[in-house]
Amino acid sequence: MGATVPGLSEFEAGLLFGLLVGEGHFGGDGRQPQVTLRMHVRHEKLFRWLERALPEGRLYGPYRHGGREYFQWMARGALLRDVLVPFLSARRAFMDDHVAGRFSAMCSRYGLGRGSA
Repeated sequence: MGATVPGLSEFEAGLLFGLLVGEGHFGGDGRQPQVTLRMHVRHEKLFRWLERALPEGRLYGPYRHGGREYFQWMARGALLRDVLVPFLSARRAFMDDHVAGRFSAMCSRYGLGRGSA
């Protein structure tokens, strides 16, 4: 299927893909690209798995405000550029048009160059 994520089984890679395209946000802060995954604290077990599976990412939270309770995981730098962008690009055919557009826009805006596979 293409680029892999080192250390992840085929199942775990599928889980990661599903989480990112189903719940993730592809964007940036104007200076650097980032993928953000924000979900309710009840999904803490998934976030703890992400911490172990992709230790280069950062987990923030839990945050509690405005009646919401959530964790936020972010991927930037080499993890995003060298691992996640090739991994996601190789599976772009499985993204819906909205997600594919956001992913491509992030890649284009930040010069990642592989978002329109």
